[in-house]
Amino acid sequence: MPEVISVNPANGESLPHRVSQSTPEEVAASFRAAREAQKDWADTSFAHRKRACLKVRRYLAANADRAARVVSETNGKTYVDALQTEVVPCLMAVEWYANNADSILASHSIGGGHPFFANKRNTLQYLPVGVVGIISPWNYPFAIPFGEVIMGLMAGNAVLLKVATPSVLVGEFIAECIAAGGLPDGLFAHLVVSGSQCSKQFLANKIDKIFFTGSVPVGKQLMREASDSLTPLSLELGGNDPAIVLDDANLERTSNGIIWAAYQNCGQSCGAVERVYVDERVYAPFLAHLKAKTKALRHGDPSAHPEVELGAITTKGQLETIKAHMKDALDKGAVIEAESQPVGDISKGLFHPAVLLTNVTDDMLLVKEETFGPLLPVMKYSMLSDAVKRANNDDLALTSSVWTESTQRFRKIAERLETGVTTQNDHLYTHGCAETPWGGWKRSGLGRTHGSLGLREMCNAKVINTEMLPSYLAPRNLWWYGNERSVKGFRGMVSFLAPSSVADFFNGVSAVVAFSPKMLSRWEVPDAPLPPACPVSRLVTAFAVAFLPVAAGCFYYSKSRQNSA
Repeated sequence: MPEVISVNPANGESLPHRVSQSTPEEVAASFRAAREAQKDWADTSFAHRKRACLKVRRYLAANADRAARVVSETNGKTYVDALQTEVVPCLMAVEWYANNADSILASHSIGGGHPFFANKRNTLQYLPVGVVGIISPWNYPFAIPFGEVIMGLMAGNAVLLKVATPSVLVGEFIAECIAAGGLPDGLFAHLVVSGSQCSKQFLANKIDKIFFTGSVPVGKQLMREASDSLTPLSLELGGNDPAIVLDDANLERTSNGIIWAAYQNCGQSCGAVERVYVDERVYAPFLAHLKAKTKALRHGDPSAHPEVELGAITTKGQLETIKAHMKDALDKGAVIEAESQPVGDISKGLFHPAVLLTNVTDDMLLVKEETFGPLLPVMKYSMLSDAVKRANNDDLALTSSVWTESTQRFRKIAERLETGVTTQNDHLYTHGCAETPWGGWKRSGLGRTHGSLGLREMCNAKVINTEMLPSYLAPRNLWWYGNERSVKGFRGMVSFLAPSSVADFFNGVSAVVAFSPKMLSRWEVPDAPLPPACPVSRLVTAFAVAFLPVAAGCFYYSKSRQNSA
């Protein structure tokens, strides 16, 4: 099979380590090994899984510098960016999942719903899905898949990982970290297959669930492919995030935060700020902050010039998209207010300056679509309702932010913004919080990763239903077939549940009391063998007949109080 050659996008140099692509036979063998290993892993305790994952964490901590460097070399971002947005959050994530998976995924009883089912008890369980497939992108080549791998393992699954082709060396390092946990052979595998073949091979080998992070078109294609087998998916498909700046915002913090959230990783973040709406009363001073700080930024090859804040664009295709959005905006009248400054020779790499733009309109591509690059359009508003409407006018709905010193104002606006996450005086960072679910609305995807919701996405939910009374005391349910007596009983149940008056309620109680002994009596049919009569059941019947009116009165009183409230 051919080898994958990784290239540093900041200088065009090939990296020395090469990785062979996985053959279809190797992929199939990995699935077989994963299924065998997962059977035993699912039976292990959370404490056992925690110990293994904390070993992985210790290995990552001991090799943090190497992790940041392999991310920087393959992705083009700066070393400090890789360290602070990928390595450190993963160290925190492992600890959080290891310490909290047992309580989040523990079986728990479901409270009783209605006296009609008083004999029933329900327990909700979270069971491992089985073999989980993770298809991860190149923009956060370590942080995105690593956290999902740990979630999958802590939930009791086997995990097969496919990283983006430019990031195969990061995938190899992830495999190295996971191996340090001493996991059973086959429980985790890094598969090197092309993007076009990955989903096909996953589905052909009957993957139990796929977690995909990438573009909307590829996510739709994956849904079509998975529809034949109804294979469940979790999809994170990007965003076109708005930030709304209010008139009381602290302009120093706001400009600092938006500059970082827009240009960090060269804007190649699905949760980056892509649109800024500023109250016209603070527009001019706020723009002055943005101009000065954009001009102060430097871009270049981080391996040769570690002082730069911005590295390279990761792929040629993404650089072309950024240029196309920039040209479209300028052709339609946008104005460049400031740009970052190049450092050193940037002719051999994939670079684009951070660009601050004004005179931007809603029909421009960089407003309508996700640019995924270091372009920051700033627009003013006079009416807050207009800013919220424009912020919501997008099919992508991942995250948003509101910049204000008033938490009360923030909460009111946040409730109106149609995104999966809304933050106050900050943006983008919540992906680094293991405890906060990550995901969006609309075309931003399906499901959630991270937090309690992310862990439960790694499981199948199952209800276990048991009975309080032994079968010899309750040989039948009230709803098992029926006759004229049953009709009268269930009509009484209607009056009991939704009475039109107090008299109607107690008529219903009377009918239910007369009907309820059915579940405690035998079904007497010709030629059917009958068990000996149980005197205890007669006592239970007598107790039920005496107790039901009292319980019904309490129930009616409670319901009346709720309705009046």
